[in-house]
Amino acid sequence: MSKKATVIGAGLAGCEAAWQLANAGIEVDLFEMKPLKFTPAHKYEGFAELVCSNSLKAARVDSAAGLLKEEMRLCGSLIVPCADRTSVPAGGALAVDREKFSDLVTEKIKSCPKINIKTAEVEKIPDGYVIIATGPLTAGGLAESISELCGDYLSFFDAASPIVSYESLDKEKIFFASRYGKGDDDYINCPMEKDEYLEFYNALINAESVQLKEFEQREFKVYEGCMPIEVLAKRGEDAMRFGPLKPVGLVNPKTGKRPYAVVQLRKENREGTLYNLVGFQTNLKFGEQKRVFSMIPGLENAEFARYGVMHRNSFINSPKLLNPDFSMREHPRIYFAGQITGVEGYIESAASGIAAGINLARKINGLEPVVFPRDTMIGALCAYVSDPYVKDFQPMGSNMGILPPLETEIRDKKEKYAALAQRALESLKALLEVANEDNR
Repeated sequence: MSKKATVIGAGLAGCEAAWQLANAGIEVDLFEMKPLKFTPAHKYEGFAELVCSNSLKAARVDSAAGLLKEEMRLCGSLIVPCADRTSVPAGGALAVDREKFSDLVTEKIKSCPKINIKTAEVEKIPDGYVIIATGPLTAGGLAESISELCGDYLSFFDAASPIVSYESLDKEKIFFASRYGKGDDDYINCPMEKDEYLEFYNALINAESVQLKEFEQREFKVYEGCMPIEVLAKRGEDAMRFGPLKPVGLVNPKTGKRPYAVVQLRKENREGTLYNLVGFQTNLKFGEQKRVFSMIPGLENAEFARYGVMHRNSFINSPKLLNPDFSMREHPRIYFAGQITGVEGYIESAASGIAAGINLARKINGLEPVVFPRDTMIGALCAYVSDPYVKDFQPMGSNMGILPPLETEIRDKKEKYAALAQRALESLKALLEVANEDNR
């Protein structure tokens, strides 16, 4: 095959992927259907349109989002420098003027001699090397083509439960057990007495939810399996106790009795640093999730690595399909990038585009793929979306909980996060030094 690649989608991930390919000497056909056609969420004609917030989250390097952006800078990001140049005051966050940001990214992409802009809607996956970066609202013929390629591994709704860090749980209030003693005590159990349950129930049914967009409301009506926990609770005081909070088959070892209700947490990653709340798909606002779910015994001081979300979102079951470089295991000429892979958030989407672009360029140039170190934020995201151990896969954003623990425990959170960031940047710099030698 010639030194040419196709990138589908000029969002954050597609622009980063095309930029990396072009800078590695690869000619790129970048397909974007705007302004011929818009998704229900997009309005602006420019590339890299920010649909929801104008914030790229925290700027400081000792935060998950700040660390990821610094790693992206080291990797030659297009998006982050454009964000820096079009930033607006936002306290400790990096926020941008949306139109100026989009215009600058568009200008950079269009002025790159190696990138050919193709204004067209792609209806099927083309031949040759390709990166699919069409975002969470992928639809039409291309969605059907992806579905044919991925089999049952394409979802159209993001109905995710919150995820908390294990180290933030109150170990005195929880216990490990599986129902009726079956299995290997795989679940963390948060037992509730009747008064605790009723207090939680009343807070939950009165909490404030996010308003779904009109097209999301139409589609969610037919999906019983996507029911938010707060909607289930409104069916009656005991509805949750006969559903995900049922206490049958469980005995609290501290009391020797069956609890009135039990919230179960299931391991989210192989290391056991993250756990998700079983059956807690929710459409509550993030602040309400923090307030209400912190009422669960053992979760009073829980750190939320990800809050629950429910919205229209096409994404593939990446752990069953992708390698850590975002190429498909069964079809190595095809790469995915962006939110369709299950990375959640603006900068996470862009970072996946960087990883996919770097690695496809290396493949075309006859080099081995780059495996980003697991202790970097980019590497941790790559590992999460390609880890076959992950079950019931749901999208994940950057957070310190997906990084491997430090060899020496640091109790102070600020010092710990600073140490994790320093380790990550040192690790990435060492990798890039080797990778750059390959390109010479």
